[in-house]
Amino acid sequence: MTFLQPYILWGLPLVLLPVLIHLINRLRHRRQPWAAMRFLIAATRSSISHARLRQILVLMFRVLAVLMLILFLSRPLAGGWLGWAVSSAPDAVLVLLDRSASMETRLAGTSTTRRQQALKLIAEAAKGFQQSSHIILIDSALRTPQEIANVSSLQELTLTTPTDTAADIPAMMQAAVQWLIENHAGTAGIWIASDMQRSNWLPDDFRWKSVVSQLTSLPQKVRVRLLSFEQVREPNASLSLKEIVRREKGDESELQFALDLQREPASKGPIPITMNLDGVSAQHELAMDGQFLRWRHKVSLGMKKGGGWGSFSLPADANSRDNETFFVYGSEMPLQASIVSADAATKRHFQIAAAALTKTTKSSSDAGDVSWEDATLLVWQGSFPNEATAEKVRAFVQEGGVAIFFPPGTADAQRFNGMAWVEVQNGEGDRSFRVLRWDEEQVPLARTDDGISLPLPQLGFARRQTIIAPKDSLAVLAAFDHGAPFLARQTLGNGEIYFCTSLPNREWSSIGDGPVLIPMMQRLLQSGGRRLQQASFITCGQLSAAEQGKQWVVVDSNTPKDIQVQAGVYRSGERLAAVNRPPAEDELEVLEENQTQRLFGGLSFQMFRERRGGSDPLQGEIWRMLLCGMLAFLLIEGILVLPPRRVETADHPVGAARAATPPEVLEISR
Repeated sequence: MTFLQPYILWGLPLVLLPVLIHLINRLRHRRQPWAAMRFLIAATRSSISHARLRQILVLMFRVLAVLMLILFLSRPLAGGWLGWAVSSAPDAVLVLLDRSASMETRLAGTSTTRRQQALKLIAEAAKGFQQSSHIILIDSALRTPQEIANVSSLQELTLTTPTDTAADIPAMMQAAVQWLIENHAGTAGIWIASDMQRSNWLPDDFRWKSVVSQLTSLPQKVRVRLLSFEQVREPNASLSLKEIVRREKGDESELQFALDLQREPASKGPIPITMNLDGVSAQHELAMDGQFLRWRHKVSLGMKKGGGWGSFSLPADANSRDNETFFVYGSEMPLQASIVSADAATKRHFQIAAAALTKTTKSSSDAGDVSWEDATLLVWQGSFPNEATAEKVRAFVQEGGVAIFFPPGTADAQRFNGMAWVEVQNGEGDRSFRVLRWDEEQVPLARTDDGISLPLPQLGFARRQTIIAPKDSLAVLAAFDHGAPFLARQTLGNGEIYFCTSLPNREWSSIGDGPVLIPMMQRLLQSGGRRLQQASFITCGQLSAAEQGKQWVVVDSNTPKDIQVQAGVYRSGERLAAVNRPPAEDELEVLEENQTQRLFGGLSFQMFRERRGGSDPLQGEIWRMLLCGMLAFLLIEGILVLPPRRVETADHPVGAARAATPPEVLEISR
């Protein structure tokens, strides 16, 4: 319970005033036993206990009435979210609002989204603090603290509108801590409104320990209040684009798509998809049995040589922000591979594998002799590059290029992005190691257009080299039978870096035979083609500093959009960009309550769970309840002090002698 006028609580000792008055009143008279009344004592003994009980009840209700009056004057606020700890109104209230795409999910049985309900409850809760506290808003998209003068206008602010971004709760907490330090605030409350999506909370992130440590070391007291939502979901489907490739077929070309569909809860039945390609719409209906589906689709571009844009969309459901995904494609671009390898036989295998798609392939034993300006794929076999060259490789990948590293054959002390080649493992035969597990949905090792799997189990490996990497820095796409990685990937900027732990030489493996190496290399070449195209993909909320400085015009809609927080297709000069929500926003895993409590360590933390869009306020002034309580206690006290009702009977007329007062209360004045 929080009090807006806490200084009035110093008057709490006044609740003893009725008791003091009662005791003083009893001291005004002295008791004197009267012999003539002794015969009446036995007759009235049974009424003594009732008289005492009534006196105690009268005093109790008088005390409670005074207590209600003092609490009424102190203007208490109460509610499940604020808990019941007695405290004064904080000097600052920092509202951390999650307005990520997942917060646009409707509450079960209502037309209100989680974000809208959170704003409504926060506005009601902050009304009582508006005159005495600074209300600071930190939203998940911009994370810039902004003081709010009128909390009733929260829903109309630009900073509280829906976005297609993700939320970074640790970063929002860091912004709150920084504001408290810079502004030397006194007591503070941090109110967090979130749907508890695990990908937004990042519970394993190292920043949590730093944030909690800073908050606990502050001289002022900080209370954390969390507003979450129950995870009862209405039927909802989401759509995301995983891959788009433009392939030339003679004089014509086609676009090949890979899209992921997710439906919650899992169910059977068709799901309609609308495709828009350069303003022309087409309807498709997919048979979906279960929760997940990867859909591969091809569209012919005919003789078109230039680029364009489009989108895929689903019908309206519980969340409108995950029903659409956008794409752009560039004009025909020549593909080129740059190969760095000191081994002539290995270099020859790579050249053959890339020859089917590339008009030119540049190769050398030294990276300094190879030009990367027009390259889409960098193949590197040998020791990792030195720091100067490594920086060039990272820049190449961040622009959208693809790099793949093959082992040097000996332990290497040089590191790249935390990775290092260590010992070489030799088997007892040419088929000692086998690849039995790989991801057939990812680009390098995906099934063919006809749905045929690559023959990885038929490959034999006599040697492999172990690679060590920081925890969770690599995604393993294919692994040997004992779990060691064969092919792993690291995402960097707009491109990818791959690491293959064996070589196509006969001394190492049978990869060089072609059925796996050729499609893998050609797919990587095509993926890296986006580096040279005037079309790119951007994750909403992750615009680089260079991209933010450009003038972007929305293409897919007549309504103005903000490229930093809204998905869509944008143009800057000749460049097209498709902006989509982060893939993590489609993840369904949420953070459990006990996990959340552990994150905040020893801080004062309370959690309020909003259920089914209820209209109960997070907090409110309860003076009406206290006033009614005071009146009720006074009424009961008045009833108890009424004199007993006299009844006239034949044996005891009204004029007859009254029953004697018990000796304990009989008093005679001198």
